[in-house]
Amino acid sequence: MSLTKRKPGELRVASWNVNGLRSVYTKGLVDWIKSSDLDIVQLQEVKARPEVLESVLENFHEALGFQSASWATAEKAGYSGLLTLSRKSPSAVREGLGLSKFDSEGRWLEVDVGSYTLINSYFPNSQRDAARLPYKLEFCEAALDRLVILEKMGRTCVLAGDINVAHTEIDLANPKTNQKNAGFLPEERAWFSKFLKHGFVDVFREFEKGPGHYTWWSYRPGVREKNVGWRLDHFFVSEKKKAAVRWMVQQPEVKGSDHCPIVLGVTY
Repeated sequence: MSLTKRKPGELRVASWNVNGLRSVYTKGLVDWIKSSDLDIVQLQEVKARPEVLESVLENFHEALGFQSASWATAEKAGYSGLLTLSRKSPSAVREGLGLSKFDSEGRWLEVDVGSYTLINSYFPNSQRDAARLPYKLEFCEAALDRLVILEKMGRTCVLAGDINVAHTEIDLANPKTNQKNAGFLPEERAWFSKFLKHGFVDVFREFEKGPGHYTWWSYRPGVREKNVGWRLDHFFVSEKKKAAVRWMVQQPEVKGSDHCPIVLGVTY
């Protein structure tokens, strides 16, 4: 979907699981950023450390006018990792949830811009046979605890990223055949419901109530063309702050990864 024309006082934030920054860089990442007029770009699964990417990308964030590049990296090479690019330097940057079992995988990154705390996140995959479901659910609870703390501190939180959960049956193309698959497990969906009841808003559903809107597709031939996908990538805001949200779009036409970007406009 095309982006709306920028309005005065608007902060434009994008989130994209790029599934390898070096790869998506060769597939139009810079052109997408340039055409989108973004203030904050939150990327997940960058899969490399800053010192490796610097030589490959030739400081592309500076060439695009971003004053700040903040990272959360995984100990394991070529795995996970986050990058947040900011037009203005954040007043504060915090990496991780303070729990080594999660922070060693580069899954949580906070930047403060004005009254907003913009959180770039990559939630764990429960994996085949739910092998990592306990780890996933523990991460989910730790993330919720952290958001509650930030809200009590007076921060306006915007949580973005690959949550690795399709909440309801309209959030994936084939719900009946995926009841026992990672990303649509009853335990994951129950946590998602709990999260919303705790006072957070699934922003996309404020604007679009219908089915057929996805952010991830298998690389198998023809799957994306037929739109057989899952909605795994999300923006969340506090229920108390949802009036600040002006619009949100998903961009399935933007290629380069098995996920597509999502973009949010909020008052600033």
